[in-house]
Amino acid sequence: MSGPRHVEQLRSELGEAAVLTDPDRLASYRTDRAQFCDAGTPDAVVLARSTSDVATALRIATEHRVPVVAQGARSGLSGAANAISGGIVVALEKMDRILEIDPANRLVVTQPGVMNATLSRAVEDAGMFYPPDPSSWEFCTIGGNLATNSGGLCCVKYGVTTDYVLGLEVVLAGGEVLRTGRRTVKGVAGYDLARLFVGSEGTLGVITEATLRLRGAAARPVTMAATFGEVRHAADGVSAVVRSPVVPSLLELMDATCLRAVDEAFGLDFGTEVRALVLAQSDAGGAAGAAEIAEIEQVLRAAGALDVVVADNPAEADALLAARRGVLTAFERIGTTMIDDVCVPRDRIAALVEGIEVIAAKRDVLVGVVGHAGDGNFHPTVIFDEHDPEETERAQEAFRDIMLLGLDVGGTITGEHGVGVLKRDLLAREIGPVGLAVHRSLKEALDPLGLLNPGKVF
Repeated sequence: MSGPRHVEQLRSELGEAAVLTDPDRLASYRTDRAQFCDAGTPDAVVLARSTSDVATALRIATEHRVPVVAQGARSGLSGAANAISGGIVVALEKMDRILEIDPANRLVVTQPGVMNATLSRAVEDAGMFYPPDPSSWEFCTIGGNLATNSGGLCCVKYGVTTDYVLGLEVVLAGGEVLRTGRRTVKGVAGYDLARLFVGSEGTLGVITEATLRLRGAAARPVTMAATFGEVRHAADGVSAVVRSPVVPSLLELMDATCLRAVDEAFGLDFGTEVRALVLAQSDAGGAAGAAEIAEIEQVLRAAGALDVVVADNPAEADALLAARRGVLTAFERIGTTMIDDVCVPRDRIAALVEGIEVIAAKRDVLVGVVGHAGDGNFHPTVIFDEHDPEETERAQEAFRDIMLLGLDVGGTITGEHGVGVLKRDLLAREIGPVGLAVHRSLKEALDPLGLLNPGKVF
C-alpha cells in the first residue's frame, strides 16, 4: 500500500510490522488521558524495539521535515503525548526490558517502556528500592516518568524522578545518539545534560535508555490514617507534621469529595462526618518507625483529628493505599475529570485548599482535592458532565482559576504532570519573558527544525 514518502521510507527501513498506518490503530495513538487538548491523527506509528529504530525514525522525519511525537503508555495528564496530524508517533511501549540491575553500585539500567511498578518490583527482588512511585505506577512507564519528571507518594522523603537519574541515552532530532551522565555516584564533567532532558516532555530528544540510582531496601512501612471534620484542620495538621522533626515516607491528603468517591468505589465507609483524611507512613523500621508514627499521631491530634488509626496488618495498610491510588478511577465513575496539578509552599496548603473550595462554589462544579501533601503537590480534580456545555465551560474556568490560585500563593502550575498542551499558556506567566527566551534558545539548539513535539510546553 502506498502512502506519503516518509511512511514508505519508514516501511522500507524498519519493516512493515514496525509501522502502523491502519486508521483504527492510528486512532488509539492520538491522545493521552488529558481532557480538552488538541490532538491530530499521525500518518504513521513506529513501534520501536531498539534505539536504532528510534534513530532511524528521527533521521527520516528530519529528512522529510515531519514532526515527531514520542509516546509511552499514553497515561499522561497534560496532552504532551498527543499526536500531530501529518506527523509520526514513535511508540516506545515495545522497549520494555530491564537491561541490568547492579546492587553493588546501586543502579538499574532500563529501557523507557518498562512500567514503573514492574521496575520497582524487579529491583525489590534484588534487595533494592526505587522510590519514585506515581499513583499510576501500574500503568505508567519509566520513559513517561522521565519526560515529565514524575514524583509520587514517597517523594516527601525520597524526592522525584530527576533525583534518581545517573545517565541517559537520548536520540536527538537528526537521529544522532547522545549518551550523557555516568554510572558513578559523583561526576561533574561538563554540563548536566541528563537533567536537561528530564522533564522536557519529548521536546529536546527521545530517551531510549536510563541509568537510575537505587537505594537499599526500605523496611515495611507503618501506616496510619487520621480523619478530620474540616479539610482546613487536615491541611494545618500536614503543615505541622512538616515543621516537626519527623520526615514521613508518605504524607497524603484526601478531601470529602475524594472520600465519598472511594467509599462508593471501594466500600471503605469513612462516614459522613469525616471531611478529610490524612495518610502517613514511616519506613524507618522497628521501634524507630513506631516512634515516628506516634509523633505524627500526636501532631495530627493537636491539629484537630477526629480519630487516628494505625493499620494492624499489611492488608489493611494496602487497602488504604489502594484507595489513595484509586481516587482518579473513583472520580471517573462520577463524571468526566479535569485533573489539576499544582504545587505550593508547604505553609500555604491551607490557603490552597480553602481557595479551591471558594472556586468550586463560585463556578458551581464538583472539585475533589487529593495530593502529596507532604511536599505541597496537590491534584485538585474538577468533575463534570461533558455533555452539558454550560457545566463544561464552568469546569474549564474552575481549572484555570485553580492554576492561578496556585501561582498567587507562591506555587507552580505543575509539580509532576508537565505542561504539555493543557498549561502552555500559563508557563510564560510563571517563568517570565527571560525564562521563556532561554527555553526557546535551548529548544532551537537541540531541535533547530522544531520537529520534536512541536506546539507542546510553549
